[in-house]
Amino acid sequence: MEKGKQQALKRSSSSILVLHDALIVTMDPQNRVFRNGAVAVRADTIVAVGQSQDIISQFSSFSPQLVDLHGHFLLPGFINTHVHTSQQLARGIADDVDLLTWLHDRIWPYESNMTEEDSYISTLLCGLELIHSGVTCFAEAGGQHVSGMVRAIEQLGIRACLTQSVMDAGVGLPASWAKRTTDECIQSQKDLYKKYHNTVDGRIRIWFGLRQIMNSTDRLLTETRDAAKELNVGIHMHVAEIPYENQHVVESRGVDHGTVTYLQKIKLLQDNLLMAHTVWVNEDEIGLLSRSGAKVSHCPAAAMRMLGFAPIKEMISAGVCVSLGTDGAPSNNRMSMVDEMYLASLINKGREVFGKGTTDPTVLPAETILKMATINGAKSVLWDREIGSLEVGKKADLIVVNPFSWSMMPLHDCISSLVYCMRTENITSVMCNGRWIMVDKKIVTLNEEEVIAMAKKASSDLLGRAGIQIPNRMNFL
Repeated sequence: MEKGKQQALKRSSSSILVLHDALIVTMDPQNRVFRNGAVAVRADTIVAVGQSQDIISQFSSFSPQLVDLHGHFLLPGFINTHVHTSQQLARGIADDVDLLTWLHDRIWPYESNMTEEDSYISTLLCGLELIHSGVTCFAEAGGQHVSGMVRAIEQLGIRACLTQSVMDAGVGLPASWAKRTTDECIQSQKDLYKKYHNTVDGRIRIWFGLRQIMNSTDRLLTETRDAAKELNVGIHMHVAEIPYENQHVVESRGVDHGTVTYLQKIKLLQDNLLMAHTVWVNEDEIGLLSRSGAKVSHCPAAAMRMLGFAPIKEMISAGVCVSLGTDGAPSNNRMSMVDEMYLASLINKGREVFGKGTTDPTVLPAETILKMATINGAKSVLWDREIGSLEVGKKADLIVVNPFSWSMMPLHDCISSLVYCMRTENITSVMCNGRWIMVDKKIVTLNEEEVIAMAKKASSDLLGRAGIQIPNRMNFL
């Protein structure tokens, strides 16, 4: 990538950029992989994909800018379908605690004391980590200050589906949240849509958010359903995270199992619903998911830490679109999609042993994991016509992987190596919307050191305002 880097960064919008001599994993419907392939990009769009010599010859009369990738891998950008960018400043404040302590004593006090500037800085910091791990698009799970997120996304250069965190019911809510009415929850999201949807070169989409069913009245659920359908956008919601949630729904909503069953009953279980975690579902509910077209974001690290083992194998077998997410920093600590791919395969293989007493190493093979991180992610965020695979006419969202390191060599099976061997450090360059946002492991859209310094101060001030104190684990002198 070093050779021709400056020309690639400075190219005009009308010029043709040809990335060649790469192993190209397209993730297209035919699962094509070009051993010595090339991708041609004009402005923000892919205009050709194929064998290197063919693509170079095709555009020779245009005097294209050529970038020789010397056998590196070229993939679609990863899509993180569940992340709390506003929680990045809270990394490490809720480790090794029970769920109620995590939520009521750490996360809610933290989030409720955030300012718009805090959200901006937190999203910048989160974005740095996402880009380094090859993410070009993410789905925000819900925060307090969408305006701060927008400012950060504009600078970072990635794309996002942003949601506001809304709740109009529940026990233990901070005072500033408890006074919100259902009308305010709905109207504020409509206002955000009007102000920010499809802005920043089309890289931002505004969705509706539902934090979880225990913090939502029926009216909030149904009016969110109707508003999202009216504006033709998605809904992002935490669903079936813990057994108590299902028990609560059975007792308060009068259904025979839990959240998924109830969402179907009120016609919220539709193809524009993105459900995070979805751990505690039964066989009947998996059938409901499949028939509805609703999407599931599997977050293996967060699941192992606090929630349990989701029946991902069964969901995929039933035809449910399952993608990958990292969740937020307080429930995972690592915002790396590379780590999440590795864990997703292992946790679901291990679940077979735990559940059946027999091993099945074939569960969630490498090609399935790559699909979850790319094209399934695009389908989950309702953006698959433009992103998720390297195809002519799609946006130029792509990543360059250097496999020539101790972590990935030797390369006997390049597809399995991307899932089982690749580290975040192997991702060297990232392009989003036709623009390089990381080149040779250096983010070029902003100063990383400045962001880290800002985050250090902002996080300390925020924890002070929230009154959160982290107990010492050992004998500090």
